[in-house]
Amino acid sequence: MLTNNEPTAAMIAEQQLYLEMGLTPSEYDMVCDILKRQPNYTETGLFSVMWSEHCSYKNSKPVLAKFPTTGEQVLMGPGEGAGIVDIGDGQGVCFKVESHNHPSYVEPYQGAATGVGGIIRDIFSMGARPIALLNSLRFGEIDNAHTKYLVNEVVAGIAGYGNSIGIPTVGGEIQFEPSYAKNPLVNAMCVGIIDQKDIQKGKASGVGNSVMYVGAKTGRDGIHGATFASVEFSEEGEQQRSAVQVGDPFMEKLLIEACLEVIQKHSDILIGIQDMGAAGLVSSSSEMASKAGSGLRLNMDVVPQRETEMTPYEMLLSESQERMLLCIKKGEEHTIQALFERYGLEGVVIGEVTDDGMYTIIHQGEVVADVPVDALAEEAPVYHKLATEPQQYRDFQAEAPFVPQITNAAQTWKDLLSQPTIASKRHVYEQFDYQVRTNTVVIPGSDAAVLRVRGTNKAIAMTVDCNSRYLYLDPKVGGQIALAEAARNIVCSGAQPLAITDGLNFGNPEKPEIFWQIEQAADGIAEGCRVLNTPVISGNVSLYNETDGEAIYPTPVIGMVGLIKDLAHVTTQSFAAADDSIFLIGETAAEFNGSELQKLQLGHISGKAPALDLAVEQDYQAKLLTAIQQGLVVSAHDLAEGGLAIALAESAFKGEFGVAVSVDFEQALLFSESQSRFLISVKPEQHEAFAQHFGAAAVAIGKVTADGLLRAQTTNGTVEVTTAALKTAWEATLPCLLK
Repeated sequence: MLTNNEPTAAMIAEQQLYLEMGLTPSEYDMVCDILKRQPNYTETGLFSVMWSEHCSYKNSKPVLAKFPTTGEQVLMGPGEGAGIVDIGDGQGVCFKVESHNHPSYVEPYQGAATGVGGIIRDIFSMGARPIALLNSLRFGEIDNAHTKYLVNEVVAGIAGYGNSIGIPTVGGEIQFEPSYAKNPLVNAMCVGIIDQKDIQKGKASGVGNSVMYVGAKTGRDGIHGATFASVEFSEEGEQQRSAVQVGDPFMEKLLIEACLEVIQKHSDILIGIQDMGAAGLVSSSSEMASKAGSGLRLNMDVVPQRETEMTPYEMLLSESQERMLLCIKKGEEHTIQALFERYGLEGVVIGEVTDDGMYTIIHQGEVVADVPVDALAEEAPVYHKLATEPQQYRDFQAEAPFVPQITNAAQTWKDLLSQPTIASKRHVYEQFDYQVRTNTVVIPGSDAAVLRVRGTNKAIAMTVDCNSRYLYLDPKVGGQIALAEAARNIVCSGAQPLAITDGLNFGNPEKPEIFWQIEQAADGIAEGCRVLNTPVISGNVSLYNETDGEAIYPTPVIGMVGLIKDLAHVTTQSFAAADDSIFLIGETAAEFNGSELQKLQLGHISGKAPALDLAVEQDYQAKLLTAIQQGLVVSAHDLAEGGLAIALAESAFKGEFGVAVSVDFEQALLFSESQSRFLISVKPEQHEAFAQHFGAAAVAIGKVTADGLLRAQTTNGTVEVTTAALKTAWEATLPCLLK
């Protein structure tokens, strides 16, 4: 049957209309082979979204296979809505990161808001209660009105959704680089707590069992959103507003409670549950059937619609928000309908499970699509793209190390703290409700956020990290550094790192130099995961992050969660008392390539990335965590952008302390970004015990003072600056720039 004058199967073939939908000629031929005929308009649409990179990972599957995904702590690895790790006492922590990049450039408020809504659904579809949100954001330099607009709208969208739904936004990161000017990155992470007995899977099994649509009505928003996210961006792409969804956090709040009630009180009749995310109804339904080895028969006439005369194509591909798909035991539909009615939500039987392995769509009494379910969900082509080492990488490796010129170290210290990527993000996070639900133990502004696990003496630490500059210089080493920094942040909070979720944001994989970046970064992350015992349990791939041929920096965002076994172990980066001893852990070398200082002085970055030894990293992290658990540590902070000088300042700011330190290197090295380093403060009476515990890698460099002066004696002079002056520069930057 043809609806709304849709092109015929013959017209689609003759005019190559499938190209506009995102299928290549060879993929279209594959579809014809599978069906033994030409697909009609609806069927072509189904294959085009399900075979998009966003849904099928057709370009990234060979890369994702590199990651370790198992471990004794892993309860659920990749393949479901989110991953889950064991935290003892019959509980698990469930988490995942997702990107909403292209939509956030076109419609920054709704793009960011629906990114948050989508990741929350991934968490509660597993049976977990969402307890926290984090975000990883990338923008161009804040020197133009459009970037300011994007930053303000994205932050407002995240706040608008998260605050309204009542889930605290507790952490994140923001970086500013020219490569993101026309392709900002908006990666949202959600963390939930689950009783292991409640773990769900997205499957539709049992012939005759009902498929139920619950939540909001379907509109025409977000149609082809998955395809939109799987192509390079262009100026015309900015007009694709129909590909961006619109969110309603208040409806999502009802949906969370209704779905968790089904999971916790009606597990005997619930077969499977899945979020209608990318590619909407078609992806959730076909994936649920494929995972169960069954087929589905769906009737489009009963799908709740908020617009008139929607075609099956539109209903199946719409990415309207706040919708879930449930598979329910036959005969029990009334129970679920009554439950959702109580919450004021739709709860409609739209189909049933079959045993024929087919995905059959009925509209107005006629079959409008009939395709093998596995062909949609499992049998997308997988491409092993060509990878070529770029000349630029070879040039960077051969380049002489950058040597900074420091004429006034105090001014350099102040200038670095005013760099947007280092400056205080308070202006952003104060727009988020990070205290709602009263479980937040460590609020934004320290190395990792910490939330207590209600009813226990445990807590969960969480962070999201990636210094994409290092990846631009060397994707393999940069990938290892991103992982190591996330783990350092978790350890500094007193937690044992458990696992990661990764958001792989890259340019166009069809370009051999870009695919080389993807492979190298994955190799680096995989190696790091094995050494640090942090398997990849979930994640997201966002490719084609290019605008007008210009790719973003490779940005594989690492979301990491750790377990704090006792609330007494919770540690922050802030100094706590005058006369506490300050230790520097790790070697400091002249490593300035890719650093904030190089960018400050040259206006760009280049050269060989800082070195990282994963065995050393693992050793220092393990020793530090033990020291924290033994009560030897007052504060702990990892050294990242801007090096030791920035870490000293950030640790002093909260209590407006000073420091008196002495180091055996020259002033410039205060700003080196050598890896595997920590800044630790300990009580005077624990000085010897800590030094003995750590050994030669920990050097006592001075003490915390009460005079509000930051003093650093180096081999070529002493730098002295007031904590207040630095704090003013650090806090004033973003509010000033974003006005």
